[in-house]
Amino acid sequence: MAAPIFVDLEALRAGTVPFSTLEDAFGPSSLGVIIVRGLPAEFVTLRKQLLSYSSYLANLPESELAKLESPESKWLVGWSCGKETLKDGRYDTLKGSYYANPVQSGPMTKTALEKYPNLSEYNTPSVWPEHDVLPGFQETFLKLCNLIIDTAVLVARACDRYAEKNVEDYEPGYLEHVVKSSVSTKARLLHYFPSLEANGQPQGETADSEDDWCATHLDHGCLTGLTSAMFVDEAAHPPTRQSGYAPLPELETAPDPKAGLYIHSRSGEVTKVSIPKDCLAFQTGEALEVITKGKFKAVPHFVRGAAPGKGGKVARNTLAVFTQPNLWEMVDDKRDFATFAKEIVERNH
Repeated sequence: MAAPIFVDLEALRAGTVPFSTLEDAFGPSSLGVIIVRGLPAEFVTLRKQLLSYSSYLANLPESELAKLESPESKWLVGWSCGKETLKDGRYDTLKGSYYANPVQSGPMTKTALEKYPNLSEYNTPSVWPEHDVLPGFQETFLKLCNLIIDTAVLVARACDRYAEKNVEDYEPGYLEHVVKSSVSTKARLLHYFPSLEANGQPQGETADSEDDWCATHLDHGCLTGLTSAMFVDEAAHPPTRQSGYAPLPELETAPDPKAGLYIHSRSGEVTKVSIPKDCLAFQTGEALEVITKGKFKAVPHFVRGAAPGKGGKVARNTLAVFTQPNLWEMVDDKRDFATFAKEIVERNH
């Protein structure tokens, strides 16, 4: 069974990651995931703080959450819950999402608005909670996301080195340029609600449903940065203003060992991937597969929830940062990313 590949941050910085390691991580027989260890010390603190904020945010009064909603962006900016559909057509109330663009600023954002005025899901400004509602949230969010983007740039640089040797007519440094310069990168802070509703009845699907929390899908960007999940017992530690928004105590393990992130390997196996708390995972998206002409493959993945009766009042919080090309960047000879992304959205919906 395939296993995720680990690399050290220093090896990425030094440009010494072997091509064989990149093939094992992202190639045709891989899981499409690389895990980076040796991160800056502040990463652990920022991760715990922001993932705690995910519980605080999701438990805000409905009136405050409504202020963060952005229907004009097709719910891809700000707070969203119950707007997506699951594979059986039901609206997804199992999780709440907060979307923001950590790098949406400067003249290139103006360029995106001018060139693609109808792509509101990419061009709508981020909607942040007021400081007195969630003190420190925006600052923590931006710090962690930019640390993840900086690390993604190093992973992209390693991919460029490989592609320049192995992909015909590959433009040197292209992926690093795309990841480093993009104002289309989007971050998604996720809160998977506890598996018991207020009346004590299990919510969601049956234990037989593998991908009840997040159906099997491919990301359509380049590299998706993922933190490990944080499990919080919200009954024992209610995420309310009274706690002063301090980091919440984190469970050492999930309440259901089968809950978590799963990947469909190239051989047809389904593999559960665990990310250490002091590491970041990066998985491949469809844009990367096209840019590298299939040398690196996008990874099908899903998130499995706790089985009914095993979740208790435990919530699962995590962060995904989708490094996506600027809308005008070309992913192949004929399509810019705006056209490419539109095709994928139409295909999936």
